[in-house]
Amino acid sequence: MQVLIIGAAGMVGRKLAERLTRDRVLAGQTVDAMTLVDVVAPEAPNAFAGKVSLQTLDLSEPGSADTLIASRPDVIFHLAAIVSGEAELDFEKGYRINLDGTRHLFEAIRLAHLADGYRPRLVFTSSIAVVGAPLPYPIPDEFHTTPLTSYGTQKAICELLLSDYSRKGYFDGIGIRLPTVCIRPGKPNKAASGFFSNILREPLVGQEAVLPVSDDVRHWHASPRSAVGFLIHGATIDLEKVGPRRNLSMPGLSATVGEQIEALRRVAGEKAVKLIRREPDEMIMRICAGWAPGFEATRARALGFTAENSFDEIIRVHIEDELGGNL
Repeated sequence: MQVLIIGAAGMVGRKLAERLTRDRVLAGQTVDAMTLVDVVAPEAPNAFAGKVSLQTLDLSEPGSADTLIASRPDVIFHLAAIVSGEAELDFEKGYRINLDGTRHLFEAIRLAHLADGYRPRLVFTSSIAVVGAPLPYPIPDEFHTTPLTSYGTQKAICELLLSDYSRKGYFDGIGIRLPTVCIRPGKPNKAASGFFSNILREPLVGQEAVLPVSDDVRHWHASPRSAVGFLIHGATIDLEKVGPRRNLSMPGLSATVGEQIEALRRVAGEKAVKLIRREPDEMIMRICAGWAPGFEATRARALGFTAENSFDEIIRVHIEDELGGNL
């Protein structure tokens, strides 16, 4: 089996490649080759026994998608995107990367299908940003997509394209609406939701973190470990059971910022909590007002997708996976 990961230099992309390296099997087949692609140079995972191809390109550039599809990968993980805050600030870039790049990929696969019957499994990372306020809690699977950000709009359009290209038989696609991934390792990024990770990640290693919203902000979360699990399951699930509604809201954990902080206190103590500095940010607070507080995720759970049950567990996953199991 040949696997293509687009957006492989990002956090989830790197962890996905590492997971495939450990498992060596996907959907009952040995992973013999991986192609890792991003706009910055991706790194090959350690100890992968098969062939690894590293490519640096911009999927939104004409011809880039055709290059990636030329080798006819069996499974494609499309993770490449610019994040919510950046897409909101740079309208043109958001549509070019998040929409045009995806459309180029889908079209390259369609043309390959028409040429020789090529039909890969395609796993697309969508977002809970496809819904917008006013929102019920919890949000049912049948809730309409009415995004209130450019990022959410771009993802919602791509979801429709994925469903239509799958309906036509050009590829076998599934859209994974990721919760906000928390705790993200590494340095803060431009995502408006980044503070959810920052207020836990930095205090766990003795560093100060800024909290730009109030403690009563509620949101939907899953760990990086769970996010990778969603993608693997999406690549292996029988899509006949999914049916024509190919975009699924993933399971997660609904929690307020205050509940996050209390979990940090239980796991790491008062000293860590005191490193959180409150500094309100009007733009982030305005964006947050339209975010999803939590989902039923009934369909995804019934199909075997799973996530954490407490924020204490999410914090402990981060400690295990990123801090060597120790504070």
